[in-house]
Amino acid sequence: MASPHRFIVSPFLDEYVILRPGSPGGLRISADKYRELREARSAPAWLTKAVSVAWGREVSVRPFATAVLIRQEPPYGYVRATYELNLGCNYDCEHCYLGLKKFEGLTWPQREKLLHVLRDAGVLWLQLTGGEPMIDRLFPEVYGLAYDLGMMLTILSNGSRLASPKVLELLTARRPHDITLSMYGATEGSYDGLTRRRGSFRLFMKGLTAAREAGLPLRLSLIVTNRNEHELGRMQAMADEWGIPHHSFVNMSPTIYGGAETLPSQSVEHLRKRKPFTGCNAGHTFFHVDPHGMASICKIGRDPQISLMDEGVEGLARLGAVADSLLLRQGGCTGCTLSGSCGTCMPLVTLYRKAKSPLRNYCQHREREEVEA
Repeated sequence: MASPHRFIVSPFLDEYVILRPGSPGGLRISADKYRELREARSAPAWLTKAVSVAWGREVSVRPFATAVLIRQEPPYGYVRATYELNLGCNYDCEHCYLGLKKFEGLTWPQREKLLHVLRDAGVLWLQLTGGEPMIDRLFPEVYGLAYDLGMMLTILSNGSRLASPKVLELLTARRPHDITLSMYGATEGSYDGLTRRRGSFRLFMKGLTAAREAGLPLRLSLIVTNRNEHELGRMQAMADEWGIPHHSFVNMSPTIYGGAETLPSQSVEHLRKRKPFTGCNAGHTFFHVDPHGMASICKIGRDPQISLMDEGVEGLARLGAVADSLLLRQGGCTGCTLSGSCGTCMPLVTLYRKAKSPLRNYCQHREREEVEA
């Protein structure tokens, strides 16, 4: 395996940045300095100084040709994307928004083409997710190529395969920006009960321990349902003891096809009022890709889709208009006087309606008869 780059120089929206994979922070540079680096054959003195101040004197930008990867300016305005490698998972969590977990996806030549499309679209930050991405048979190849193409990688995982020597070797040689592990309980009983897989708690602890020992950048998503709500305090205490940043995920949503089977797992006590939805960059600077290479504005608003396998990067030119149409208030939300303070975007409202969800899960007008579920 070739020695990976240690720094990425890239356009980012209207700016230019220097990033270090696996490390927090970054540097903004001028357009002139970006162009200078594109033409340089050795590291300018200012680059050596700036890097040493930001990340320490022991971090070298030499040899320049291999230590620094310089990305080209794309004609598109996308900078972030998520990629579902596969909807398959080795768990069967009762709250999972994916619902049916099918082990389907692209071949390696197709995935190789897809990753180049993402690079050409300007994607600098790429989240790899699933299902469980690390059980995908092509995870090492996808991760390795995405890294080598100059993307800052984040991984969403249950941690069950994180102790695998092959996975650890890959992630320590080509460090991710961070790995977010879902935590489903503080005890074996509640954890295995929620995942409906015996031994899942032990696999989580084994993967977490291995990742910490390897010094990988970790975060925790504490999943709170009516099965494990009594253990939230213990989960938070465990995360604090490990020194790992964490947040609580408490609002359960319908499945991606509008199924209601996930909603009974909601902890009513922990149902959180969402912040007002004032718009987002979905479809404009960010997009989602499913296991078949179909692009959509996000994980929730999946229809209509654009085939990146058939249309390539040019197909993304239509995504902004798709986003604008999907985010318009429709149906029972049309003309709502509280829309300015509503915390639920229209694509998510659509899923709740398909699932015939109680209005309390998503609507401020839950007690008004004229609002349709």
